[in-house]
Amino acid sequence: MHPEKIEQVLDRILLRVEKPGRYVGGEYNSVVKNWDEATVKIALAFPDVYDIGMSNLGIMLLYQQINNQPDMLAERVFSPWIDMEAQMRQENIPLYSLETKHRVLDFDILGISIPYEQLYTNVLNMLDLAGMPLRSLERDERYPLVIAGGHSCYNPEPIYEYIDAFVIGEGEEI
Repeated sequence: MHPEKIEQVLDRILLRVEKPGRYVGGEYNSVVKNWDEATVKIALAFPDVYDIGMSNLGIMLLYQQINNQPDMLAERVFSPWIDMEAQMRQENIPLYSLETKHRVLDFDILGISIPYEQLYTNVLNMLDLAGMPLRSLERDERYPLVIAGGHSCYNPEPIYEYIDAFVIGEGEEI
């Protein structure tokens, strides 16, 4: 689904969900770069709703650092609340970025910040909403590289089957 189509469907369904502002982007200080000029495209994901994920300093630091690079872009992705998830599944809307409404599948890298273990199931749900196989062994070059970091990744064992690579420690230093 192209970004324009996603926007058309969103125009129709956002009136049916609680807190539609979670799903549209366009906030002050958000960065929208030219999609075609970026050689590396990264979807920065937080596996919880926008309201919680936007307070994560790690996501905001990575967002700024990546977007400060002239040949790279970073766009944000959050888990939808249950009402929006139901609408997305009903309308076949894939998980998309806030900035340009590109599908997660359109990115080179899906970077997921996982601060605590209770979000593991949300990570799997996000992969499913994106249209990606859950297990990393089932993904090939057609899918973004899935990289996870955050406090819960100090022990990657519980989710290693689903993630392609882990960042242990401060992601900003990588």
